[in-house]
Amino acid sequence: MKKKELCYIIIVAVLGVSLLLSFAVEVFHLDLGGFSWVAGWVSSPIALAIGFAFALLLGKAFPDFNKTMSKKMLQYSVIGLGFGMNVDKALASGAEGMVFTIASVFGTLALGWLLGRKLLGVDTQTSYLISSGTAICGGSAIAAVGPIIRAKAESMSVALGVVFVLNGIALFLFPTIGDALGMTMKQFGMWAAIAIHDTSSVVGAGAAYDQMHPELVTQQGVSALEVATTIKLTRALWIVVLALVTPFFFRKQLAAADGTTKPWYSCVPRFIIWFVVAILFNTYVLSNAALIGDAAAEIGTQFSGAVNKLAKNLITLSLFFIGASLTRETLRCVGLKPLVQGVMLWISISLISLAYIFWI
Repeated sequence: MKKKELCYIIIVAVLGVSLLLSFAVEVFHLDLGGFSWVAGWVSSPIALAIGFAFALLLGKAFPDFNKTMSKKMLQYSVIGLGFGMNVDKALASGAEGMVFTIASVFGTLALGWLLGRKLLGVDTQTSYLISSGTAICGGSAIAAVGPIIRAKAESMSVALGVVFVLNGIALFLFPTIGDALGMTMKQFGMWAAIAIHDTSSVVGAGAAYDQMHPELVTQQGVSALEVATTIKLTRALWIVVLALVTPFFFRKQLAAADGTTKPWYSCVPRFIIWFVVAILFNTYVLSNAALIGDAAAEIGTQFSGAVNKLAKNLITLSLFFIGASLTRETLRCVGLKPLVQGVMLWISISLISLAYIFWI
């Protein structure tokens, strides 16, 4: 066995054990005492960065296994994410939040196409993945869309890397800007939900803004965290819509790959259908006290939370496999254009949504 293959196995084992312990701590309240750090150090950006570092320093290892895991694990994980979504709660933002979400999602996709394909000439898959991650909820949207368009691992790696870098910057930058502009709790919550990619960073930014202005929470009767979370949940449901319409945009490429001409809707993969089923089952069965009773609904909610947590951990692990597919040769071919697209799109959406929020 080659040294790089042994290193690959060790890394996967370490990441897997850490994520398994993290799952046990959160779901079963396992007490690790002074070793609690073992279960908390692996995050999505870290797993992706470790995969990048491995591929760039040592090259590819077990390419067939790596490709299969990065594809299948993502698909099953997306289904699990459905257990963390509730249709009723997501739609609670009302008509104003819904209109805002629709306009921002499709506006971001259109602007991403203009910047990525027309202005910068980024390849179709990478450009669409970056636009999807910016439009809805970062890594989760990319994880859902990637298998549908049969994205290459290299395109997935680049898109995820761009989104995670900008996501981390926004977490620290947005509260400072919001404070400087004197934004209200509602204004900042809306802005964070629309312009920050990942749900976790939206929550973090909202909580940080609440801590900066506790007096405004009392005066205005609403917190930035509450507004941001509600609107972000509404946006997260648009993964379903995006997944259903994506085959229409890529119908020619998918037909060429299959060697046959099919209706675009027939290209919607099964895992997306199961993803929708999971959302509906969680909303109207597992958490429906009127249907199954309070005690059963509480157990159902705990079950959904456990499945959702497991899915997120599996996505984190799959990011290592995706990162481990990115070689130096691929990076040279990709260049800086995807990063430029991601930055330009992020800044544009941030400024446009900010102007809209102050205008209304």
